Amino acid sequence: MKPSASANTQVRTSGKAVGALLAFGLLAVVSCSSGSGGFTNQAVTPSEPITALTGAPATVVEVIDGDTVVVEMADRDERVRLVGIDTPEATGGFLPVECYGDEASVFTRSLLPPGTEVRLTRDAEARDRYDRLLAYLHRAGDGLFVNLEIAANGYAEALIIKPNTTHADAFYAAAATARDQGLGLWGACGSADVVLE
Repeated sequence: MKPSASANTQVRTSGKAVGALLAFGLLAVVSCSSGSGGFTNQAVTPSEPITALTGAPATVVEVIDGDTVVVEMADRDERVRLVGIDTPEATGGFLPVECYGDEASVFTRSLLPPGTEVRLTRDAEARDRYDRLLAYLHRAGDGLFVNLEIAANGYAEALIIKPNTTHADAFYAAAATARDQGLGLWGACGSADVVLE
C-alpha cells in the first residue's frame, strides 16, 4: 500500500534509537546464511513459534492498513511495510479503494492492537522508496508470523519483489490455498486488485 498524505511519522532521536536501528541491520547480517545473501530459506507456517527466529524488538503503535504498520523501536516511530504480501487498497489512501481493502485493515488490526510486542526481521533490502522499513513481523508473545497469517486467511496476495525472497514459496503457497478455498478477498472479490466504483 502507498503511504497516505497524513503518514508523517514522529522521530525522536537519541543514541538508543540509533543503536536499535543498527541492531536491526546487524541482525540481518548475522542471520544471513553464508554465501546466499539472504536469510535461511525455510518455509514458515503462520503458527511457527518465534524460538527459531531472530529480530529486532518493537511495539505496535498503530496499523495504517492491511500491510503497513507503525512501530516504536527505542524511542523512534517507524513505518513498516510487511514483506511478501500485498493487501487491497483501503479507504483513506491516495489510490482507489479496492475490494476487501478495509476488511484487510481490520484483520491486521485484530492481529496487532496497539501495544503488541513484535519482532522485526529484514531481508536483503532494509527500506522501500517511501522510506518504510521492509520486514517480516512476528508477534513476540506467540511467534505468529503476521505477514503469512494475513495471506493464509485470504486478506492478501503474494507480492515478491527481488531481492526480498526469503519466504517467497511460503507466501505463494498460502495465497494459493486461500484462493482455492475462496477465503477472504478471493471469495468476496473473485481476484485481487478489484477497484470499487
